[in-house]
Amino acid sequence: MKVGRQFNTLTYGEYLHLIENRKKFTDFNTLGLFRSIVETTKLSLEEKLELRKVAIAAFAKTFEFLQLKDPQTYFAVTTLGESLTVADKNQAWEDIRHNQQKILESKRLGHRNFGTYSKHLCGYDTCPLNGMMIRAGSLLAYGGEMHFHSDNSRDWSRWSKELKANRHKRDRKAEPQIIRQLLDSE
Repeated sequence: MKVGRQFNTLTYGEYLHLIENRKKFTDFNTLGLFRSIVETTKLSLEEKLELRKVAIAAFAKTFEFLQLKDPQTYFAVTTLGESLTVADKNQAWEDIRHNQQKILESKRLGHRNFGTYSKHLCGYDTCPLNGMMIRAGSLLAYGGEMHFHSDNSRDWSRWSKELKANRHKRDRKAEPQIIRQLLDSE
């Protein structure tokens, strides 16, 4: 059986019925469900908040992984109906980054090419590459790779070898001057 409709066109009762009977529908999409909770105009704020509780209870693991897969949607769902200051937003994003790192460590994944991080998103509506799947580290990755402040540049940067070579070259050229200064001071 198929849903056959976009999620954001459903009423509150239809959402609840869909969540309860999700295993019967072959085209049920949890990411679409969470996005539609934020985007729908048919529901009041109270209904959206209640629906969010039901959806998170039904899909707890999926909702937590949403931080890694689509952090924008996760942020929108968690802050639904709240008025946030700039400091609150920054703290929420910092928490998301911290949780992303914990999820990656616990799952022991060898790459960071997930969800929105694996698509070309340059911000231009007319770009023919929008939404195209890209390889991790590709020049087409305008959104940038997922990285954390604790990462070394050698872990994720393709320029690290050049930087290291330049640093060694600079140190090698400065070495005779340092030796001369030490000898002169003695």
